[in-house]
Amino acid sequence: MTEPIPLHVDIKGRGFPILCLHGHPGSARSMSVFTDHLSSRFRTFAPDLRGYGKSTYKGRFEMEDHIKDLTNLLDTYELNKCLLLGWSLGGILALELILSDPQRFQGMILIASAARPLGNHPPVTNSDLLLTAMAGIINFFAPANSWNIEILGKRSLLRYLFGQHNQSAYTYLHQHGTPAYLKTFPNANAALSRALSKGYDRLAVLDRITVPCLVMAGQDDRHITSYSSQETAGRLPQCQWICYPDTAHLFPWEIPSQVLKDLDAWLDSSFTGLHDH
Repeated sequence: MTEPIPLHVDIKGRGFPILCLHGHPGSARSMSVFTDHLSSRFRTFAPDLRGYGKSTYKGRFEMEDHIKDLTNLLDTYELNKCLLLGWSLGGILALELILSDPQRFQGMILIASAARPLGNHPPVTNSDLLLTAMAGIINFFAPANSWNIEILGKRSLLRYLFGQHNQSAYTYLHQHGTPAYLKTFPNANAALSRALSKGYDRLAVLDRITVPCLVMAGQDDRHITSYSSQETAGRLPQCQWICYPDTAHLFPWEIPSQVLKDLDAWLDSSFTGLHDH
């Protein structure tokens, strides 16, 4: 492992802090579906993880280095109490943070993530890769084009990321998904691959996390199945579980209004008046 590095971080709003952690590939910008909304009453911190976005790093590193970087970020901004929100890989990092320092965090939100992440993604073919590249390029220049969605998007690997191939999903993909993919460095890909080869299972220690938790999943997620997310929710002592039908791994981009409405309701019921402090 290496020494912690300073991370680029997007900070928005005022109020009680929420640390928002992106997935792979991802960036602080890809969390804007949450931070743009939450920053109206909270102070949101969305870092680019090491090897992603503007947090450039040229050497080899491991997943554990993300935890050191994030702890350093929390210390730098004197965030001694905050909420955690993590999407996919970001959810796994959120779990590791709260397990390493449970007194620091008041609550946790896991989005399409799990303590024992299981996938059922079919093998990727050359045709999948070609169609995905074509769909991505066209969506970059002609966002949410209906022809591209129907002819290429639904036949590409995007069929496993989206359950609903709507304009919202493809607009977010254009604005944040494709740029994040292009700014994910090879060493970040390598670090994740090494971590996946070792397996990951923290189910046995979830009873240590006693703060209010919310776990959200897309029913048709093939990257981290809704079953594995529900398994995590069932092991957390104080947890609400929500599963959205006809959605997949990127469901916050498919149905943002519903996700944010449910997130607000959970925050209001679990942390009355917290955003006023």
